[in-house]
Amino acid sequence: DMETLEENQVQVQNMFASRFLATFEYEAVMWQRTLASISETTTLLMEVERAWDFLENLFIHSEEVKKELPDESERFMEIDDSVKDLLKKGSEVKNVKWFCCEEEGILKVLEKTQTQLEMCEKALHEFMDGKRRAFPRFYFMSAADLLDVLSNGNDPARVMPQFPKFFNAIEKYDLEYPDG
Repeated sequence: DMETLEENQVQVQNMFASRFLATFEYEAVMWQRTLASISETTTLLMEVERAWDFLENLFIHSEEVKKELPDESERFMEIDDSVKDLLKKGSEVKNVKWFCCEEEGILKVLEKTQTQLEMCEKALHEFMDGKRRAFPRFYFMSAADLLDVLSNGNDPARVMPQFPKFFNAIEKYDLEYPDG
């Protein structure tokens, strides 16, 4: 719980104002470092998890993205395995202090993963910009909606709810399939 972590950081910080600090200064400094490390690691983990969760559906389940961005899709598959291993390890440990402070290299792994996710996001945004240049009406859509349209491009029935976002003044749509 981030709220509890912040409260504990404030409590440790208040200890430094105590006139009895000299008695327990070493412990207070150690707890300050530990809590700061936990805060940094959990914040980074949440950022990585948020980006990974967003990109997972696109790079793993969207054939369009796999076809257009094969290198990034391959990179994401490696990231996917790494994040899943990390989350599994975190759920098994049950001790946030050990996981964030004593697990060797956890912060470096998270930083590397975040950098790789940013590279995938950048490639995805460049891909979307290319689609927007090819069909300018896509500029009127949010990134999430555009990704939904692109990832479901082979299924017109799933894309139709997005049509009002880039086609105005159309009352209804009729789908006709060539083979009946």
